[in-house]
Amino acid sequence: MLPSGVRIAPLDLAARVDEALRVQAVAFGLSEEEVGIRRYIVQRHMTCRGARALGAFAEDGALTGFVYGMPNDRTHWWSTIVEPYLRAGGHEDWLDGSFVITELHVHPGFQGHGVGRALITTITDDAAEPRSILSAIDTESPARGLYRALGYTDLARQVHFPSASLPYAVMGATLPLTRR
Repeated sequence: MLPSGVRIAPLDLAARVDEALRVQAVAFGLSEEEVGIRRYIVQRHMTCRGARALGAFAEDGALTGFVYGMPNDRTHWWSTIVEPYLRAGGHEDWLDGSFVITELHVHPGFQGHGVGRALITTITDDAAEPRSILSAIDTESPARGLYRALGYTDLARQVHFPSASLPYAVMGATLPLTRR
């Protein structure tokens, strides 16, 4: 159940990238430099085939959370980084026929109220692919707990991205995602 007045709807992420990155910066603790780098990445991603975004909007139209993703493409940077880790665990096939959740962030004032769950289930419900993959910091966190509750399982752990100081886990789930 979403907080009163919050609705999930399509998001023109290219047009509202700065607002989305403010949510991500607060939720994820990004510096201004990191926000600048991510602005470029988000804008590039939104030109990819099948890229879609949803927002969680407060009654006044303010963005309280967002998710975006696209059909996975083995030539994209993320796939080239995670592929050896998935192959080592016998899960390389997850790179095909999967909708990748590229980013999912909810403003801390709205976390723990079903906003993240509504965003990720709504975007994956419309995916043509039979499964979904994502990466998350490899620690026991509320985000990883949410992903597990939705049916995601670990496909690879201790994945090191060149730009990240902490290791990540790659998780996958068959679609549709598990409901309570």
